[in-house]
Amino acid sequence: MLPATRIIVLATLAIAAAGAGVAAGVWLEKSSDGDATSATVLDAPRPLPQFSLVDEHGGPVTRDDLTGRWTFLFFGFTHCPDVCPMTLQVLTRTLRSFDDLPPEQRPTARFVSVDPERDTPEQLARYLAAFDADIHGMTGTPEAIQALTRSIGVAYERVEEPGGQGYTMDHTAALFLLDRKAQLVAVFTPPHDARALAADLRAIGKRASS
Repeated sequence: MLPATRIIVLATLAIAAAGAGVAAGVWLEKSSDGDATSATVLDAPRPLPQFSLVDEHGGPVTRDDLTGRWTFLFFGFTHCPDVCPMTLQVLTRTLRSFDDLPPEQRPTARFVSVDPERDTPEQLARYLAAFDADIHGMTGTPEAIQALTRSIGVAYERVEEPGGQGYTMDHTAALFLLDRKAQLVAVFTPPHDARALAADLRAIGKRASS
């Protein structure tokens, strides 16, 4: 089980890395519908670099596949005992709060594995079947995953279990928001709340379109 303090430290590191060379600010205000919104928002959108991974069906995924819709990125692994399933449940509730919108206007999410040794496309497909259909997986070679995580500022490391009983992964628990151009625009640190995430996304989207 990942200690909460470890998760928070990694999330904090993620914000520092994601903001390297890019100023960031925190919104603490009321959106037009009265819901409180709080997010660490980059002062300037930051384009993702090109990458080549595969989804839970084994199909190719590049940066271009993340354009067209707002996308939450979450980095974790399918053998995670607590943080990952809890976060994916929050994302499921968040995405379903946009069911009133046409499909092409709804946000989506990508669960990016930091454990490609165990997280094959087949494993991701089985795991993600328990969550919203708009949460898709991404995995690939260790080198490809490391290149993407470094570009965003995601920290992770393999931790061997005592007595040679396998291993676990320490990892950033932050959520990263991409706009419709696959540009990083905001970072959300835990604990995550579905209602707050939805309000944040609506507020960020409204500002982006104004």
